[in-house]
Amino acid sequence: MTEEVRVRFAPSPTGYLHIGGVRTALFNWLFARHHKGTFVLRIEDTDRERSTEASIQEIIQSMQWLGLDWDEGPFRQMERKKLYLEKAKQLLDAGKAYLCYCTAEELDHRRLMAKEQGAKPKYDGKCRTRTEFPPGMPHVIRFKCPQEGTVVVKDLLRGNVTFDLAEQDDFILFRSDGTPTYNFVVVVDDADMGITHVIRGDDHLSNTPRQALMYDALGYPRPQFAHISMILGEDKTRLSKRHGATATLAYRDMGYLPQALINYLARLGWSHGDQELFTAEEMIEHFSLEHVTTSAAVFNPEKLLWVNEQWIQKSTPEELVDGFERACIREGILPEEHGQSRDELLRVIPSLQQRAKTLVEMAHGSEFYLNNEVVFDEKAKTKFLTPEIQPLFDALIAGLESMDEPLDHDAVEALFKRTVEEAGLKLGKLAQPVRVALTGKTASPGIYDVVLLLGKQRTIDRLKNAFQE
Repeated sequence: MTEEVRVRFAPSPTGYLHIGGVRTALFNWLFARHHKGTFVLRIEDTDRERSTEASIQEIIQSMQWLGLDWDEGPFRQMERKKLYLEKAKQLLDAGKAYLCYCTAEELDHRRLMAKEQGAKPKYDGKCRTRTEFPPGMPHVIRFKCPQEGTVVVKDLLRGNVTFDLAEQDDFILFRSDGTPTYNFVVVVDDADMGITHVIRGDDHLSNTPRQALMYDALGYPRPQFAHISMILGEDKTRLSKRHGATATLAYRDMGYLPQALINYLARLGWSHGDQELFTAEEMIEHFSLEHVTTSAAVFNPEKLLWVNEQWIQKSTPEELVDGFERACIREGILPEEHGQSRDELLRVIPSLQQRAKTLVEMAHGSEFYLNNEVVFDEKAKTKFLTPEIQPLFDALIAGLESMDEPLDHDAVEALFKRTVEEAGLKLGKLAQPVRVALTGKTASPGIYDVVLLLGKQRTIDRLKNAFQE
């Protein structure tokens, strides 16, 4: 790249930041970081009825959680209205835009008439050559679109895409309530901010001819466009709530790691050989538009879960501890203000991370350690904590009481094996009842790890209390 790369992510704050939006942001962010360029965050809040401050904050929080840091912004379009008015006046003065006084009722009637006649229901240009301008009458500002020929959009992924100007109409730049429209302000903003590459979903491809004409009319150079494929559900329809969670922060609350989510989304439509797991640094190093496909990407929740599991296993306890603590609090395993030290949380993570797919699973797996009281699965208690097993517990207690702190793994293992050998039993006949006694459940980290985590006195106390009603 001979010029500095400048890209932007420009979400509309009309709801949560969804998975498709995250992938668009990610591809822009990777492109900027790969080329040592600039990543701009711009909030497109011209839809005053649906845009909310809560959505803006949710978008920002989602980006921060994912580590998609921006270099400039966040800009808000409605704070830039003065610039849009100046550019609209420029087009009016140049005869490239005009005032339209048609009412909504008139427009609806004329569209209906066009449909009945088999014509395209677009604006018919009634005010295009109007010479009377009634003062105080509501009006919009329309762009005077060329009526013949074609407009060619050069797309870095799809090649040249040609649009027939006969299919375009004189679209609105400013509404009658004084708010600007998307196709107008996006061009003004991208040009004013020096955006060199517009990387966005292919649902915007149909908007691009209008925007290309707007660049030309304002005397701006067109940026380079790249329209990436949509993300589909497994039934090959557009990704929606029926396919599962689509809100970004919902994945945080379900115990997914941010690095796992961006790793998975990067691989939806982009590849680097057969590699599946990427650090952010590796993605930045290898990312290029040449390896982005135009075919629709299918969202596979099971594959995302697998990627998350891999990241949990390969992360250090220090990398997991903050998310693990949040998961414990969200799941009610720890109160908001709790007495567990960071070291205590770090201590339990290694025994959990090799068997958990999410941080939520890890949080629930840690209950035996973080809670002082054992909450029993009653079926497990009835099945495994029988009178016949109590003498073996007594032998374990005696053996543990003779050991020094901290407990040694080999010594604990030897104690268990000696206890079952003397009773003529297999290890499982003791390990599972002990697991239930110490954790309340039939699934946990390895039984020796559980004993070492709890320590000598907590283990002894729980073994003694296991048979109490």
